[in-house]
Amino acid sequence: METPRELFQIMTRRLGLLNKDCCSVGGCTLSATQSQLLYEIDRSPEPSMQQVAETLGTDITTFSRQVQSLVKMNLVRKTPNPTDRRIFTLSLTPEGKMVATTIEHQMNQYLNDAFSHMSEFEVETLLRSIKLFNESMGKLSNCCAPVKG
Repeated sequence: METPRELFQIMTRRLGLLNKDCCSVGGCTLSATQSQLLYEIDRSPEPSMQQVAETLGTDITTFSRQVQSLVKMNLVRKTPNPTDRRIFTLSLTPEGKMVATTIEHQMNQYLNDAFSHMSEFEVETLLRSIKLFNESMGKLSNCCAPVKG
């Protein structure tokens, strides 16, 4: 019988989380980290750099480099706060929004394809179990990275 660790390793590989590049959209090739950043920026109205870094559990220096790479690709806009110029808010450019939306559709299609081999009950059970597991991990004091939301 496979151990929980083995099961998570297999799932990580199948989701492509270890791949150098996770997706390619409109001539842009993105890493899994860059894709995650677009997702987080897209789901919040103009979050600060600090907010997104904390949500992802990433140190601000590493995070800043990743943001800068997305700014250079014209996918993210970094805007200084008018009242405190030390704070920057992040937003997607129109091209960034298109890329984020395309990735969202691709991921949903991938998941739906995988779910198509399961009954409705199995899908509901799986999603409930993932939610429960995420909540349980959020209660751990030694979790790898803090995740909010």
